[in-house]
Amino acid sequence: MKALVLTSLAGPDSLAVQEFPEPAPKAGQTLIRVTAGGLNFADFMTTKGGYPGTPPPPLVAGREFAGVEESTGRRVMGYMQWGAFAEKATAYSNLLWPVPDQWSDEQAAAFPVNYFTAYLGYWQAGMTKPRSEGGKHRVLIHAVAGGVGTAAVQIGRLLGVDMYGTSSSDEKLARVKELGLQHGINYKQHKYEEVVRNLTGGEGVDAVFEMLGGEHTARSLRCLRDFGKVIQYGTATGKAPQLDLRAMYAKSASVQGLWLTYLAQKPEIMEPAWQKLSGWIREGKLIPQIGHVFPLERAIEAYKLLEQGKNYGKVVVKITG
Repeated sequence: MKALVLTSLAGPDSLAVQEFPEPAPKAGQTLIRVTAGGLNFADFMTTKGGYPGTPPPPLVAGREFAGVEESTGRRVMGYMQWGAFAEKATAYSNLLWPVPDQWSDEQAAAFPVNYFTAYLGYWQAGMTKPRSEGGKHRVLIHAVAGGVGTAAVQIGRLLGVDMYGTSSSDEKLARVKELGLQHGINYKQHKYEEVVRNLTGGEGVDAVFEMLGGEHTARSLRCLRDFGKVIQYGTATGKAPQLDLRAMYAKSASVQGLWLTYLAQKPEIMEPAWQKLSGWIREGKLIPQIGHVFPLERAIEAYKLLEQGKNYGKVVVKITG
C-alpha cells in the first residue's frame, strides 16, 4: 500500500511517500480504508523525535483519519498513535466514531483530536457546568485560530463561556470571532497578560488552554483568577513548561495536564464526551474548520505550514480519492 513514511527523526524532510506492508488487525482492531488524515502538531514533533514513545523509524506517520471500515462499509473517523497516513490502517473499535452524513471526509478527519481535546479541556477546567460563584466562566485560548482553538471557540460558545484568544494576525482573529470568540489578542502587537488583566478588571480567567510550553506556562498562570487552572495539552515551542510558583501560591492556582492518548483509553470519560459532542453535531452546531488540504504527495508542505504557524483551522492530508 502507499503510505507516508517517516524514514528518520530529522524533521519533515525525512518524510517520504513509499510502498509499505499493509497492517494486520490485532484483537479489538478493525481495518480501515483511509481517505483523509488530520495533521496535528504532535505529528510535526514526531518527525523530530519530540513526541514521547515514538518507535524507531521507519514508521507510518499520522494519528487522525477518516475512511471506510472494510468489515461494515460504514464511514468512520478515528484516532491512533501512528499509522494513519496510509491507504489502509488498523484502529481499535472504541476509537472509531460514525461520520455525520453531511460531512466531507476532510471535515471528518479534522474532528477527533481537536474536538475531544477542546471538550475535555473544558471538562477538566470544570466549565461544562455553570460557575458556582455565578457569572460566566472565562477562558484564555492560545493559538485560537488553530485546530483545537477553533474547536474550543465553537464549544465555548455553546457552553456560554467568555473567551479570550491569542493569535499572530488580526485576519485570523477576525475569522475566529465569526465563530464566537469575544476577545481577540494579537500577541505580536500586545502582551496577552496585560490585555487579559485589563479586560477582566484585574481578576483574570478561570482557565487557560495552553499548548506552547516554555515561558508561556508561567505567563498563563499569571493570567488566572483565584483557583484557576492552566490546562497544558502540548509544548509547541519544544521547551519544557516553566512554572511561576509565586502566582500558583497567590491564587491557589494549578497546572493540569491533558493527554488525549491517555484519556482515550477511558470509556467512562470518552463516551459521555462523545454523547455531548454528537448531540451538538446533529444540531449543526459544530463544523470543523478546514484551512488547507494537501494531497499525500505534498504532505511535507503541510507539515511545514503547521510548523510555521501559518494555518487557520485544520490542515488535512488527502490520502485517496
